[in-house]
This record gives sequence, C-alpha cells and structure tokens, in this order.
Amino acid sequence: MNVREKIEGFEELTFIPQATFSSKSLGRERYEEGDTIRTCFMVDRDRIIHCKSFRRLKHKTQVYIKTFGDHYRTRLTHTLEVAQVARTIGAGIGLNENLIEAISLGHDLGHVAFAHNGEEVLKDFLDEGFRHNEQSVRVVKKLEREGKGLNLTAEVIDGILNHSGLSKGSNKAMTLEGCVVKYSDKIAYLNHDIDDSIRAGLLTEEELPKEVIKLLGNTHSQRIETLVLDMIKNTTKNINENIPDVTLSLEIWEAMTELRQFMFKNVYLGDILNVERSKAKFILTQLIDHYFKNPEELPDMYKIILEEEGLKRAVADYIAGMSDDYCLNKFNSIFVPKFVIY
Repeated sequence: MNVREKIEGFEELTFIPQATFSSKSLGRERYEEGDTIRTCFMVDRDRIIHCKSFRRLKHKTQVYIKTFGDHYRTRLTHTLEVAQVARTIGAGIGLNENLIEAISLGHDLGHVAFAHNGEEVLKDFLDEGFRHNEQSVRVVKKLEREGKGLNLTAEVIDGILNHSGLSKGSNKAMTLEGCVVKYSDKIAYLNHDIDDSIRAGLLTEEELPKEVIKLLGNTHSQRIETLVLDMIKNTTKNINENIPDVTLSLEIWEAMTELRQFMFKNVYLGDILNVERSKAKFILTQLIDHYFKNPEELPDMYKIILEEEGLKRAVADYIAGMSDDYCLNKFNSIFVPKFVIY
C-alpha cells in the first residue's frame, strides 16, 4: 500500500458518507496514472498553485484599483482567505478538505484586471458575454501550459465553474465541497472588503447596517466566526435529516444578504470608486481595440486561438490574463509617448 492509498483509507474513516472521496473521483479528461503520494485532489491543488495564472493573482485587483498600501487585499490574498474559510467549514462538516482547497485556489484564475470593471468591459466585447467563472475553467482546461491545460479532475472543474452567484436560481456544484466554496467566497469577500473599505476611509463602522452587525458581530473575526459556525451547524443538521445541502440558517442568510446588498450599493457599485472604475474601463477598452485592430501583435499562443476560435476570443483571452500592472505597462508602451516632442 502506497502513501496515497493510506490517505484514501483515512478519508473512508473520517469523512461523512456524503463527502467526495478521492478514490471515487470522476477522473480527468485525459487519463493519468495515480500519484504514489498525493490523492487526485492534492495533485490538482498543487498544479493550480504552481501555474502562472495563480501567480498573476498577486497583481490583480480585488476591489481597490492600484492600491499601494501593503495591507489591502489583492485577488491572491482573497483566494487564500476563501481557502481558509472553506477548509474550516469543510473540516467542521466532515468533507474533503483537499478538494475544497483545490476549488478555492482555482476559483478566480479567470478574473480580469481591475476587479469586476474588467469583466464588464469583456462582457460587452464578446458576443456571447464574459463570466469570470467560465474563464477560470477555460484557464485550467485550455490556456495554462501553453494550451495544454492542467487536466484537473471533473469535481474541481465543476466547483470552479459553479462558485459564482448566490441567488436561489444560480448554478449549484455537484459536490458539497463545491457548495462550501461558493458560500466561503462570499463570506470572505464581504468581510475583508468591509475591512479594506474602513482602512481606506471610505466607510466607517457606524455606517454598517446596525441590526446586521448586531447579529453577525462587531468585528471582522466575529462576523466570520458567526457565519462559519452557522454554516457548519445548519449543514450538519440538513445532512442528519437526509438533506445533502450546504446552507445557512434563514436568519443568518438574510443578515448576510442584507450586508452584501449594502456593500454593492455603497462600495462595489457606489459613487465612491466611480472615477477609478471609469479610468480602468477606459484603459481596458483601448487595449482591446488596439489588439483587435492589430492581431499580429498578439503572443503566439493567442494567434493559435485566433485561428481556432476567432479574433474576439483570442483578444479576450489575452486581456483576461493580464494583471493590473501588466495591463498598465502595455497601455503605457502603446499609447504614452516615450519622450517629449518639441
């Protein structure tokens, strides 16, 4: 018996029956022999951590565009916080933490530069629209490793695809682990975005909805603890009643929803960041237009996509992969004069 088989045996002893067991994975699109040490989901986690798209997350905006302060979240630190919240919830329920971590680390690989502003620009550019969760799947299936993709398991890809949204009609992951990540994404970003907004002087604690804060907690850590414990308790109750569903209690769900609506109104879509959002969209629009008119300037890999899937798709993939810094550097090199002309 090798190490991987020992870990898989440990899963059988410790996970709840409704969990996703590594030995019973639906597998990969391209068959591979199993690793002697790592389970399939551990392999997926490692492939994501070591891929270029993951490293670029450190220079992709979470909410605040081009913030130089050391303590503001980036897309990378957001991803790590999601993984931490999700693993804690998974451990409390008795789910596969390695699957949860792999989905968490890969869920935002397809996010565009300058937060959701980039997503809006590409949504208008592509005929079929643009959704970052679908782009994250495209990254791991096609764009990484120079077009070979990471060949991840079906469960991880499904979790990445279905992490977005939180409405009753939104897509639902095939695994409980994927559902945990979906909630954890919202738990993480709501609370750390409040923290960053207060740090930036754009919100005060007094402005937060008082009844919501009274219920969830006065501090960042208190709110996360309330949400995590409620999800573990409520999901465990569901499972014990033969309802395999990851949920919050109604009271906590309504409080989180109200807090989310507050953040959308006052921060994400509010007047506070309007000027910066407009600048970001201008830069991205100019770059998209430039590469659409000058496709010969696209890197070789995207020229292949151009031939296979068309110019718009190639330009969108290239733009979507850019970090904020790379995007600004490209804009400057193309549109800003290098010297003063007299």
